[in-house]
Amino acid sequence: MHRSLIAVALLLLAPLATAQVYKWTDASGTVHYSQDAPPQGTKYKQVKTVGSAEPLSAPAAASAPESSSQTAAAAPPAADTSGNQSTFCVSLRANLAALQGSAPVVMKQPDGKTTALDDDQRKQQASSAQTQYDQYCQSK
Repeated sequence: MHRSLIAVALLLLAPLATAQVYKWTDASGTVHYSQDAPPQGTKYKQVKTVGSAEPLSAPAAASAPESSSQTAAAAPPAADTSGNQSTFCVSLRANLAALQGSAPVVMKQPDGKTTALDDDQRKQQASSAQTQYDQYCQSK
């Protein structure tokens, strides 16, 4: 008897777990998904989702800091363990691949805005990532 009441209650609550998501494409062809409606006058589609999901972590290339002072302010230092070092090296390899590729690389600025890297910034970031990779990952 109690199990059937629980099952009925869960079935009644299921529609409340859906979320409203808006999908639209901006003038440069970038597809956006948001829980907030897009700017007025923008053509969009409503996407229904079911359940919940954890937020995705930022892409490795987008989260690469511009200086070591930003790294220290953003997160506490990680313990120097083989697991953390392995994760760091994987992240550096992904950053290098993105920076050496032909696709645009976008970085998040301290004010929260994102900007695409120009060629000079891209070379500087690639050089920094390569130096870190050579220092921390090549001898391991």
